[in-house]
Amino acid sequence: MKSAVETLNPTRVRLTVEVPFEELKDSLDAAYKKINQQVTVKGFRKGKIPARVIDQRFGRGAVLEEAVNDALPKFYTEAVNEADLNPLGQPEVDIKELKDGELLSFTAEVDVRPEIEIPEYSGIEVEVDAIEVSDEDVEKSVEQLRGRFASTKDVERAAQDGDVVTIDLEAKVDGEVLEDGVASDVSYTIGSGELLDGIDEAVKGLEAGGEATFTSQLKGGSAEGQDAEVTVKVTKVSAKELPELDDEFAQMASEFDTLEELKADSRKRLENMKQYDQATQAQERVLEKFLELAEIPVPEKLLADEVQTRKHNLEHHQLGQMGLDLEKFLEIQGKTLEEFEAETTEQAVKGIKTQFLLDALVNKEKLGVNQEELTEHLMRRAQSSGMSPDQFAQAVVEGGQVPMLVGEVARGKALAVVVEKATVKDTNGEVIDLSDDEDETETAAEVVEAAVDGDTEVPADEAK
Repeated sequence: MKSAVETLNPTRVRLTVEVPFEELKDSLDAAYKKINQQVTVKGFRKGKIPARVIDQRFGRGAVLEEAVNDALPKFYTEAVNEADLNPLGQPEVDIKELKDGELLSFTAEVDVRPEIEIPEYSGIEVEVDAIEVSDEDVEKSVEQLRGRFASTKDVERAAQDGDVVTIDLEAKVDGEVLEDGVASDVSYTIGSGELLDGIDEAVKGLEAGGEATFTSQLKGGSAEGQDAEVTVKVTKVSAKELPELDDEFAQMASEFDTLEELKADSRKRLENMKQYDQATQAQERVLEKFLELAEIPVPEKLLADEVQTRKHNLEHHQLGQMGLDLEKFLEIQGKTLEEFEAETTEQAVKGIKTQFLLDALVNKEKLGVNQEELTEHLMRRAQSSGMSPDQFAQAVVEGGQVPMLVGEVARGKALAVVVEKATVKDTNGEVIDLSDDEDETETAAEVVEAAVDGDTEVPADEAK
C-alpha cells in the first residue's frame, strides 16, 4: 500500500491511497464466505458454493464491492497511522479506481486536530469578586433555616402573602372542563410561584370557602400552552408560625448550643461557598484569557456537528423533560431563533477551542491521570448525574467512556497549571493564592467540562 497526504487547510487533509490487488486477498476471501452464507444455488450445499459460480450467478462486481467495503477501514487506518494524523470524525471516502486483479485507489478527506502553538501564559492577570459576607447574608441564611422548622396553624381570616392555603382547582378551555384540569386539596404557599401565573392575586384576600376565577396559560398537560379559565376555591387558610430565634432554636436546628454559635457557623459556611465561587470565577477568567492568546482554527464540519448536537440535547433532553419546545423556550428567554443559533455557535467554538488548547498543553507538559484522581472525578460525575458511583462506573465502562473521563481530568490539570502561573486579584486589590485549594484540579475540571459541553441552562422558575 502507498499513501500520500495533502493539507487542504490547517484542519483538513486529503489522503490518497493506492492498494495493490494482492493485498485485497483476505477481504476477497471474506466476501466470498459472506455471500456463501447468504445465498443458495441449486446443486450446492449452503456455504460450499465455488467462487466461480458466485461470480457467474451474482457477478464479480458484487464480490468486489463487498471486499472493498471490508478493506477500506483497514487501509484508511493504516494510512492515518503512517501519516501520524489525529482525525476528527468520519472521513469522506471516494473510490477513484478499482481494476480487478490490478489496483484499488481511493481518497479520504477528513478533519484533523490542528497543530497549536501554546502561547506564553505566565503573564495572565484576572480580577475576581472579593469574599465578603455581610450580617444581612448571615441573617438571611438563618431565616431560611428557621423557615424549614416553621409550623402552620389554621386561621379564620383572609389569605395573605406567606400563608399556606388548601385549594381546589378547575381549568376550562373554550368552556369545557379539561379531563386533567381538576385537582383537589392542593397545598400552596402564596408567593412561592410554584403554580399558575395569576393564582397569587386570585387567592389573596379570600377566606376559607371563598373562590375566584382567573385566566392563565397552562404550562403542562393536554392543553399545554393554551389560555384556560381557572376557578380556584380556598378550603383552608393556614398561617406559618416561625420558631423564636434563640438558643433553644439553635439546639433544635443544629449541633450548636447558642444562637451566636449557629450564626458563626453560618458565616463560615457562606465564606466557604464564596471562596469556592471565587476559585471557579478565577479559573473561568484565566481560561478566557488563555484562549484569547492562542490561534486555534476550528474545523467547519466539526463545528456544524457540535452545534447540531447541542441543539438536539437541549430540545430532546432538557426541554423535553420539562414539557417545553424550542419556540416556547425562546419566548421565555426573550430571544429570537437567530440570536439562539449565534449564541449556540459561539459556545460550540469556545468548547472546541478549549479542548484543543488544553489537550495540547496536556501533551506538552506530559500530564498524566492517576487512579485516585480518576476515581474522585467519577464520584463527582456520579453525584451530579443522580446515579450511584457503582452504577455510573458501570455505565462508563459499558459505554467505552473511560478515555473521555480521563481527558476531562487531564484538561482540568492543564488549566490548573495555567491558573498557578496567573496573577489573580480580588476587587479590593488583594492577591488571591489558589494553591491552598485542595480541590483545585477537580474545580478546574468542572470549569473545563462546562466550557466544553456548554449545556444551555433553563432557569428553574421559568421551566415551571
